Amino acid sequence: MMPKPDPLSRTRDPPSSTCCCPPPLARRHLLGLGLAAIPAAFFPSLGAAADYGSYEATLLTCIDPRFIKAAGGYMAGRHWAGKYSQFSFAGAAIGAVAPKFATWHQTYWDNLQVTVGLHHVKTVVALNHRDCGAAKLAYGDAAVGTPEAEAETHRKALADFRREVTRRHPNLQVVTGLIARDGKVEMVG
Repeated sequence: MMPKPDPLSRTRDPPSSTCCCPPPLARRHLLGLGLAAIPAAFFPSLGAAADYGSYEATLLTCIDPRFIKAAGGYMAGRHWAGKYSQFSFAGAAIGAVAPKFATWHQTYWDNLQVTVGLHHVKTVVALNHRDCGAAKLAYGDAAVGTPEAEAETHRKALADFRREVTRRHPNLQVVTGLIARDGKVEMVG
């Protein structure tokens, strides 16, 4: 007498050696194949992004949602839309160099190393922004108390960032800027 198959079992009997057909796919496998095709069907540009090829740049931005559009506009203005990777954390370049955020530094530099290796970027773009809470946390109220003090604080942080990128990746071009509250990007450095 043959034992009854367990309906909850996830194993299948091996295919018969007399059959030339592959075993049938489980419903779960078919569903997974269908779901995997959805992004490619609706977002064909994602296929190209999945390749590790060469990209023009990597962009470092702050997490502040008020400045996302301006940063993207800057990159599009350089004809880099869809041709750059992006890394965001509080303060942008400030997060990568300010002593207050020292525990974050290695995360950024490790990420840059990976994107240089995978994407073969030629340029690192760091866009800080005015009215940045992380700048105030990192350097204090006086460092951002006036427009002049704020500009100087960002200029110094962006210069430190530029030096650190150049030390680690001497062949990369470094572009640094400061986004104004109206979205205009002022090049710094």
